[in-house]
Amino acid sequence: MALPATIYRVSIQLSNVDKNCYETLATTAARHPSETDQRLISRLIAYALCYEENIAFTRGVSVSEEPDLWVKSYDDRIHKWIEVGLPDPKRLVKAGHHSEKVVLFAYGSSIDRWLANGRAQLAAIDNLQVFHLSNELIASLLAKLKRSVDWQLTCSDNILYFTVGGDNIVATLVELDLK
Repeated sequence: MALPATIYRVSIQLSNVDKNCYETLATTAARHPSETDQRLISRLIAYALCYEENIAFTRGVSVSEEPDLWVKSYDDRIHKWIEVGLPDPKRLVKAGHHSEKVVLFAYGSSIDRWLANGRAQLAAIDNLQVFHLSNELIASLLAKLKRSVDWQLTCSDNILYFTVGGDNIVATLVELDLK
């Protein structure tokens, strides 16, 4: 018998000064049994930072042809393809052909090796933007993870200010130079 997904109720008070986006986000996120908590945290950060009308979690790890999140237009075209982790660069090349914009939130201890091995392919994707989520940020949010996620997130000049359970977490969102 397959294990069921774990459901998280998510509430994020978002103040993204960089994008002039001020919203109260309320959603649910399902963590597949094979998904790590670190990956879930990364998907939630990506959801908040890429938030716009029509953003949605996909079936993710269950369906290899879909990104972790996407923003679709009303005629069902993929406007924004959003991934987390360190996917195969070929996957991002393909995504670049099927969407207007590709955004990756990269994290993990092998990011330097991944970047060194895939830099040429990644640099050729004109509509790709890659951000690095630090291990410290993910670990700090992971320590506060509950089934009911309640964050206050302010983003200003690519500095992330989280308030979680009365604690403040500050991190820099670094965009990686692929050229």
